[in-house]
Amino acid sequence: MTGFLGEFEATVDAKGRFLLPAGFKKQLAEGDGDKFVINRGFEKCLSLYPLSSWKPIAEKVNALNDFDPKVRQFKRYFLNGATMVEPDSAGRLLLPPTLKEYAALQKDIVLVPAGNKMEIWDSAKYKEFFDSFSPESFSDLASLVMGGV
Repeated sequence: MTGFLGEFEATVDAKGRFLLPAGFKKQLAEGDGDKFVINRGFEKCLSLYPLSSWKPIAEKVNALNDFDPKVRQFKRYFLNGATMVEPDSAGRLLLPPTLKEYAALQKDIVLVPAGNKMEIWDSAKYKEFFDSFSPESFSDLASLVMGGV
């Protein structure tokens, strides 16, 4: 898989569940729609990995040197809260309460592509994130990150 595409809006119900958007489900490889890992993201969002995308990352993290204090710190933070979730009979995923709180997810959320995973943002926070980023800042960042390509 080359990565997900599209932004998908969803609504979190009173029990903390949301329906996986059809446009996202269509992009999942055969068998990838039945188990996911949800985890903390880097900017107060959540990361939603199909299990097949999570496994190589977990293997890499687990292979790191536990004798290095920075590795232990990273592992604790990265793996803290990582939860396997499965869609219910209606196709909804349950957001673990601690992760929902971490990302300040209320009712309206947006799922956005991030390579082999989707990020789950509070809709207002996602809009705020992009509104605070000027086209010039994006151009500078693109040059820095992609300049050698």
